[in-house]
Amino acid sequence: MNGAEFIESIRDDREIYVYGERVKDVTEHPAFRTPVRSMARLYDALHDGTVKTVPTDTGSGGYTHPFFKMATSAEDLLDAKEAMTQWARLTYGWMGRTPDYKAAFLGTLKVNDEFYGEYRENALRWYRESQEKVLYWNHALINPPIDRNLPPDEVGDVFLHVVKETDSGVVVSGAKVVATGSAMTNMAFLGYAGAPVRDKKFAIVAGIQMNTPGVKLISRTSYAQTAEETATPFDYPLSSRFDENDAILILDNVLIPWENIFLYGDVDQFNMFGPKSGFAHRLTFQGATRLAVKVDFITGLLSKSLALTGTKEFRGVEMRLGEVMAWRSTFWTIADEMARNPVPWLGGSVQPNPDAVNSYRWLSMVGYARIREIVLQDLGSALIYLPSSVKDFQSPEVRPYLDKYVRGSGGISAEERVKTLKMLWDAVGTEFGGRHELYERNYQGSHEQVRLLVHWDAVGSGKERELEEFAEQAMSEYDLGGWTLPELR
Repeated sequence: MNGAEFIESIRDDREIYVYGERVKDVTEHPAFRTPVRSMARLYDALHDGTVKTVPTDTGSGGYTHPFFKMATSAEDLLDAKEAMTQWARLTYGWMGRTPDYKAAFLGTLKVNDEFYGEYRENALRWYRESQEKVLYWNHALINPPIDRNLPPDEVGDVFLHVVKETDSGVVVSGAKVVATGSAMTNMAFLGYAGAPVRDKKFAIVAGIQMNTPGVKLISRTSYAQTAEETATPFDYPLSSRFDENDAILILDNVLIPWENIFLYGDVDQFNMFGPKSGFAHRLTFQGATRLAVKVDFITGLLSKSLALTGTKEFRGVEMRLGEVMAWRSTFWTIADEMARNPVPWLGGSVQPNPDAVNSYRWLSMVGYARIREIVLQDLGSALIYLPSSVKDFQSPEVRPYLDKYVRGSGGISAEERVKTLKMLWDAVGTEFGGRHELYERNYQGSHEQVRLLVHWDAVGSGKERELEEFAEQAMSEYDLGGWTLPELR
């Protein structure tokens, strides 16, 4: 798809609610229309040479985004990293659930088709179709934060489950959290990440078109609509443009065709989806690349803002700017390591380096929060010593005072200073900015679960035992009688 075709592909009768009303056209509603067009730019970039593309492996003779294909070498992963970087730069890293995010899963389906058992043909078909069209999928994996002290099987009135089987497919009901970007996607991926289930009716992994009858989205507050109705892009340059809008996804007796199911009924296989699908390591590769671009943007904006306030050369401030730059380098180094030193996987394919994956899982959570803390700490009141609106600059009574008292250091104009600091405040201080810290802290799972995954990966791969043996080797070189190494006796 190009940008216009993408917009047309989501102009349908999908059921979305915001502020108590049903959205008639997601491509024109003020809560979504600017973000939709920001996403359309990514599709156009696949056609105009802005973003790297590669030939499909489906026999179509076409070309595609590299991450929609399964990598077989470090070179393939570097191609994917280049394309993901180029896409992320078009949103300055602020849209996390662009189509390449779900490609982390879709790109595994060909080499891992046997994992899906009787539904393997579905996996192969979706691999081909998603690659050829670069379809935009969202995903909803998490159960709502209700009765989490109970096993999933005991919250059947809320959690997603199969109501009945029919000749055409299965009918499902339940809710999922939190379907980021779902209002403007082609498909929803329904999976699960959490405590194991025991009842087959909860064991379903499937895809569903967003305009399927019974699929309902209840959107959170729209930062884009608020910005459009109360201000201008000058006042909220990020909120107005890159709000992906998270939503409560409800399925009310929704028919999922058999051909759209990846797993159903096999409880053991369903509970192993996380470690065996190959999705997890690839999503962190996309996440690390996108976050590195985002931190590049924040670092540049912070550096410029400190200069405007005249504090950039203060020793402590300069030291903390160096810390932010170190975080920026860390994320780029991690993403590069994921690509350059992959590990073998199924069918001659490779996965991003697991040690780098695990480093990112934890460091991204603490690093982003620390960067935001530094911005708030070192700019302080400069972030709110700002006029209310661009209209103040248009007021003959107010403008002279702004030009004199709100100018930047070193002869920088008030307009330049306010423009810079309003963008930084939108990044760290508005509802949009607060939501992004919440996202970076939690989109990979709870902070405890992420650390557990790091350990479980080390156990499962044999890395933990390898490290223990390294320590034991050193211990074997001495005993109660002294050195056991001949050369040290």
